[in-house]
Amino acid sequence: MLTTFTPYRDRWEAGQALGRRLQAWAGRPDTIVLGLPRGGVPVAAEVARVIEAPLDVFLVRKLCLPAAPDKALGAVASGAVELWNEEALRARCPEDPEVAALVVRETAELRRREALYRGERPLPELEGRVVLLVDDGVATGETMRAAVAAVSARRPARLIAAVPVGAPAVCQTLARSVNALVCPLTPEPFYAVGCWYDRYAAVEDEDLRDLLDEAEQRLDLRGRRGA
Repeated sequence: MLTTFTPYRDRWEAGQALGRRLQAWAGRPDTIVLGLPRGGVPVAAEVARVIEAPLDVFLVRKLCLPAAPDKALGAVASGAVELWNEEALRARCPEDPEVAALVVRETAELRRREALYRGERPLPELEGRVVLLVDDGVATGETMRAAVAAVSARRPARLIAAVPVGAPAVCQTLARSVNALVCPLTPEPFYAVGCWYDRYAAVEDEDLRDLLDEAEQRLDLRGRRGA
């Protein structure tokens, strides 16, 4: 059966749609928007612009063996968090030497990217804040689940997961682990995240850094005007 859902033009339009859904958190000093690199950051940048909130990144790396690149065993996230799916735990994957080496590699890559994207800036304080965790969509949910677990450990006052499009069953599961889930489109059948965008180009590291710099400059300008 053909779906009647209309795709987003691009990630920026998707971020604007999410921002309109997140107006309850606009203009609050305790709100922060965290984008999941790379594709989630352009969406998060638009959300942050629309609701006038600070923007940062929160890194997550899926754990996939080279022999099965489309099958995620789990993920690692900022804050030294490891999350394993039930199948991987039943198979005792964390104890496998090849998987242990994979965790080491992906953790090193996560730290490299944190230094690349954030520079000397530490991860912002999240305790007691309203955290809007944004990606460009959820298919399996592994990446978002790892991010939710890692952010939850930092004790935010409220944690809202926000994605423009998601697989219905995955969204239902995610909703149970956050204070709120905002997802305007939950098409069935779902296929893949990229199917719901007219333009779904790769986001490069330089693009991501530019978005973070622009958001910081915008926030500084707003602060000076307020002062």
